[in-house]
Amino acid sequence: MKKRILSRLGDISRIHHRAAFADVQQHIDKHQGSSVFVNLASKRFSCREFNHHPVSSIKLAKILEAARLAPSAKNQQPVHVWALTSAEALERIRPIHTMFDAPVVIMVGFKADEAWTRQCDGKNWADTDATIAGTHILLAAADLDLGCTWVGSFDPIKVREAFPETEGYEISALFAIGHPAAHAVPSARHEVRKSMEEFATEL
Repeated sequence: MKKRILSRLGDISRIHHRAAFADVQQHIDKHQGSSVFVNLASKRFSCREFNHHPVSSIKLAKILEAARLAPSAKNQQPVHVWALTSAEALERIRPIHTMFDAPVVIMVGFKADEAWTRQCDGKNWADTDATIAGTHILLAAADLDLGCTWVGSFDPIKVREAFPETEGYEISALFAIGHPAAHAVPSARHEVRKSMEEFATEL
């Protein structure tokens, strides 16, 4: 008698367990189209027009923290960033690139000798680590409703000359950051995307 009772209790427990998870897939399906991250990635664009409102120190600190937390190969962290906020620092960068008159410019650099190197082919991961940090900067700015554009068209030698503070680092990217101007819009090519069939292959 006791065994039958325990058996029935076990059956009831298993039924309850199955019922508790019966609608999990339904909830997953319901929320698949509302990913916060995908929405963030979708809304951001390369902003090249800024208004004159300064970026708060709190928002800048959050962007820098996002960059600091970026993953790197073997967690070697060969990346360093410089935030240009003073009039003097911004004056030094303008002759190299206008940076679209953004009130904040972030420079990202790396030291190759501090990065992980893949043994099979000698590939150094420093530029990849810097790119990941840069992506964190880009998306953190968007999350804070700031405009940002990734600038790669600059002379790194001139940057090194203008900013001796970067000695020993290779500067890989500049980021113009600020509040978007009211008329700031994405470029004509912003919405041009490969189809998923062209872009991805499931094996």
